[in-house]
Amino acid sequence: MWLLVAIPLASAALLLLLGRRADRWGHWLGVLAPAASFVLGLTLFAQLSGLENKSVELSLWQFIDVFAFQVDFGLLYDPLSAVFVLLITGVGSLIHLYAVEYMRHDEGRRRFFGYFNLFVAAMLLLVLGNNYVMLYVGWEGVGLASYLLISFWYTRPAAATAGKKAFLMNRVGDAGFAIAIFLMFATLGTTQYDEVFSNVGALSAGLVLAIGLLLLLGATGKSGQFPLQAWLPDAMEGPTPVSALIHAATMVTAGVYLIARSNPVFSANTTLQTTVVAIGALTLVIGCIIGCAKDDIKRVLAWSTVSQIGYMFLGVGLGGGAYALAIVHLLAHGFFKAGLFLGAGSVMHGMNDQTDIRRFGGLAKHMRITWATFGLGWLAIIGMFPFSGFFSKEPIIAAAFEREDWTAWLFGGAALLGAGLTAFYMTRLFVLTFHGPKRWTDDVHPHESPALMTVPLILLAVGSVASGFLLSTSVPDWLTPTLGTHEGEHHAVLSHTVITILSLGVTVLGAGLAWMLFRNGTAEREEPAGVLVTAARRNLYADTFNEWVFERPGLYLTRALVFLDNRGVDGVVNGLAAAVGGGSSRLRRMQTGFVRSYAMSILTGALVVTAAFVALQLGWLV
Repeated sequence: MWLLVAIPLASAALLLLLGRRADRWGHWLGVLAPAASFVLGLTLFAQLSGLENKSVELSLWQFIDVFAFQVDFGLLYDPLSAVFVLLITGVGSLIHLYAVEYMRHDEGRRRFFGYFNLFVAAMLLLVLGNNYVMLYVGWEGVGLASYLLISFWYTRPAAATAGKKAFLMNRVGDAGFAIAIFLMFATLGTTQYDEVFSNVGALSAGLVLAIGLLLLLGATGKSGQFPLQAWLPDAMEGPTPVSALIHAATMVTAGVYLIARSNPVFSANTTLQTTVVAIGALTLVIGCIIGCAKDDIKRVLAWSTVSQIGYMFLGVGLGGGAYALAIVHLLAHGFFKAGLFLGAGSVMHGMNDQTDIRRFGGLAKHMRITWATFGLGWLAIIGMFPFSGFFSKEPIIAAAFEREDWTAWLFGGAALLGAGLTAFYMTRLFVLTFHGPKRWTDDVHPHESPALMTVPLILLAVGSVASGFLLSTSVPDWLTPTLGTHEGEHHAVLSHTVITILSLGVTVLGAGLAWMLFRNGTAEREEPAGVLVTAARRNLYADTFNEWVFERPGLYLTRALVFLDNRGVDGVVNGLAAAVGGGSSRLRRMQTGFVRSYAMSILTGALVVTAAFVALQLGWLV
């Protein structure tokens, strides 16, 4: 079991430590590592299916031993972690193979594959850890690897900024996750999954709600959900294989995994479940609205990921066996979203790295394989029968209508609205890219991509067609030991047949409307535009909100501290430095710097201790 993580981790270490000596063959080692883990994962999957309890736990060594705080470096291989392992290594291997050709002319290709393998190793540790501390170690490893990959072309200001934005926004969620772990240990004395879950019933409702909300904050950061969704579309500044790996098989699925793994915590509090459902419904609508107004091929796909992960949050928030429905959609999404992103990379490869879909058109004649595979992914993501998205997303919509009160109409309606909008903006993307009159300049010569890029596209397209039906008929039963069954406890406000008809109806309506509007192309004018279009182009002003509410106050606070340091503290500092003694000017500068640092440390420490004391005195959680 430990080799699943060790193989890509060792490959990453070799590629990063050997340096240029691995340039000639390093990329092939980078492909071989996740492929080997995939073969091993299949073997372990077959062995797991033959076990009665469907769970294997392995303790490797004692990771932390500080008084009562003891944490093992342990792994857990059960039905939930097994399907994630196959997704990460299977789809990940195809993306690695595609990247060999895509990054052929990049001088840093060996370093790129080192980061790529590190990403896979961290994600595997995240899903295989048997306690929250191990999950958190993999969680932070994924955050580091994503920063390195998003800002891989760090000489480009946009890429460097996007990497920092992703890193900082994820730290917000990670802080919540860390505090949740602290609360678990403070109240239960453990972070082991089985021990935490078996004692959830002994905790107060307020404490369960607090732990769940903090876990949810971490999940929204990693999965790009409201209110921490703003970093995900900017992550498109990295190479396209990075976008495919983040959106299809690794980082953005981590939040869904965290909630699914913590299902006993979330199922213990109805307020907590409603919060998860509300965030999922709100985010899926936000992603759809913004996706309708974007013209960059990768950013349209990025906002579609925000929306599709919203469906998964909706599923895991509904409780019961609906957890399994969210995992089915996650797995199917891994196939068609990887195919769509790699297809976008193929389009960029044939169009001199252009990304504006308004300047494409008619590419179906020049890129037959890319057109066909992208088209299958398009039909899958909009939920057209009988493609995978229909079998994975429609049950979540139906489950939303099973809620007991008026929220069935609210959340079910949001899911249906999202289905229609998804069909609209994804059809707009497909039509403007591959159909209609050509709109590129004479210096561009579209051409099909090499076999190393098209073979993964074909394999992922096969998954986009067949995965939904196969997964929906097998995965829920497979996940029953971990996530329970979906029994449909509540009577739905609409019958399943009616919901299916409505889902297909809004899908056909959205796709047909987009086809009629954009089959002859679209104007490149940014203005004039309506209020909603302008807001969508500006990401519904989420970045503006973050700037004015968080960034600017932080800048003002920093400037105020610098002003106080220069005007108010220096007099005291200089006096203390003089009291220490004379000496050379260099020594006096060193003394002054030391005293200043010491004084500021005492001031900061006093503020932190005071804040902690006040928080402890409140004591409302306990």
